[in-house]
Amino acid sequence: MNFPLPDTVDELKSLIGREVSALRGSVRRTAERFPAPVPGEEVTSPVRLLAPTSASSHEPTPRCLCSTHDRDTAGTCSALSAIPASAALLEPLHDAGTGTVRDFRIVAGNRTRSADWLEAPDQQVGQRFLEARPGAAASGLLAALVEVAGGGGPMEGRVVDYTEQRLGRLHRAPLLYSAALCGEQLLVTWRPVQSQTELLTIDAQYLASLGWGNWDLLSGKVTWSEGLSRIFHADVRMPWTLEQLCDALLPDDLTAFAEFLTSVLAGEEPAWTRIRFLVLGEVRTLDLLGRPVAGTDGRPWAVNLVARDLTPQIRSRRRLAETERESDRLRRQAQAERRIADALREALLPTHSEALAAVGLSVAASYKPAEPDAAVGGDWYKCRLLPDGRVLIAIGDASGHGLDAVARMSQQRHALAGLAQTGASAGEMTTWLNELICSDPSGQTATMITGHIDERRALHWADAGHPAPLLLRDGRAAPLHTPQRGPLLGALPGYAYETTTTELREGDLLLLYTDGIVERRGEDVTKGIERLADLMTRSPGVGPQELIDTVLADPDQAAHEDDACMLAIHLTERR
Repeated sequence: MNFPLPDTVDELKSLIGREVSALRGSVRRTAERFPAPVPGEEVTSPVRLLAPTSASSHEPTPRCLCSTHDRDTAGTCSALSAIPASAALLEPLHDAGTGTVRDFRIVAGNRTRSADWLEAPDQQVGQRFLEARPGAAASGLLAALVEVAGGGGPMEGRVVDYTEQRLGRLHRAPLLYSAALCGEQLLVTWRPVQSQTELLTIDAQYLASLGWGNWDLLSGKVTWSEGLSRIFHADVRMPWTLEQLCDALLPDDLTAFAEFLTSVLAGEEPAWTRIRFLVLGEVRTLDLLGRPVAGTDGRPWAVNLVARDLTPQIRSRRRLAETERESDRLRRQAQAERRIADALREALLPTHSEALAAVGLSVAASYKPAEPDAAVGGDWYKCRLLPDGRVLIAIGDASGHGLDAVARMSQQRHALAGLAQTGASAGEMTTWLNELICSDPSGQTATMITGHIDERRALHWADAGHPAPLLLRDGRAAPLHTPQRGPLLGALPGYAYETTTTELREGDLLLLYTDGIVERRGEDVTKGIERLADLMTRSPGVGPQELIDTVLADPDQAAHEDDACMLAIHLTERR
């Protein structure tokens, strides 16, 4: 094979054409050096091919299977046994009035059966064809044979869906029929369309995404398997030439396919490559294994190719790669959200200043997100000394999770901090904050408890749909009572929240918490509140941080399904 390799598809097709033409020319020249013998010329051979036919020979003349021919034509019927398919010699039966063929008589047959329920042709010699094959008329077979007998030309590879009723049961066999005139008689052959072996081979090709083809370079005949036809979406009766394969190449794979094909045409074996073809607008990736079939002169007279379709695997790998890229993107996004949430947590949930201790308040807080990867969610608290000497306390829960909930939580917390500077009461601040949330187009709601502890140790507070604080006093814990618990923030525009006053005293331990501490799936929330109060009752004399640690250590807290926030305030002696 001459190099350099072609740069275009047209050049590759021209190269293939030149190689095939050169091969055919070489074979023709060889044939001319060994011409066929002239008729009548004696052929000498060291092997005796034919038995003597002189009258002195005592060897028997081959007997005709049909017993209707003389010795000169006996070989025609005797040859039926060499046909690797069911075969029969049919004699036309003409209508006495019209002269048309109305049926046939079976005059000879071989012993090959095309189906286990069909008799061998040699067992039906002497029968009329419609008697031996009653389903021939309905299947159209009889009409096709009559046409051949009438000079309509041979019948090649006609598929007949033959059906016959025997002993009350219907039997069916798709058969492939061929027929041609033999003198005045008809030579007919038939075989199953696909044997069991062929069917299993087709199944194997399908399961393994395999196919194979043969390109006879001398005759130009191309034969494809069912599997290769399926891969290229081509009719098995119209397989592609090597030039047509070139036309389906992806441009980037031209050089690789040219190297592969030229090595096969040069007689190198086996050759392997991976090539992409464009088939009906879809890129198909194939592993190709090529093998030359050498002729008598040692040159490749044919090419065998085996193809394995890797397109499903390539498609799966591509989807897997896309999934991995998407997972990586989401992972990086989650990491960024965690960094943002960490920064927000430090900004929004700070530690408590010494200013609170100066007015006799010891404070501790905790926050546990429902999602392990999250650093902060929609729960929040606030506890700070105001310029007028009051201490603002609040705890709330903005609905939702993730950064959206964090954004709403931040808005509500900072809005409350601004409202607290006005000197407004707890009910007024809650009413104003409700109007702010009602105007939010997102339509999300929130819960909150807010209030002040004044210099007289009285708690003035308002409740917007939130669990009431628990007060631990004299070894007993119970929720603070209020007759004025209002609706969720954002649920009822124009609602006026009222302020409740609860007197506190030194030694009291107040616990504010969000519903994630007490809510459990399938359980009434009051049970969770009772369980928390009981846990506080069994922890007398502890400080705020010790109480929070006790609650968090409780095994029941491991099952919380929502963000969980707590703010514990212990009234101590003023400094």
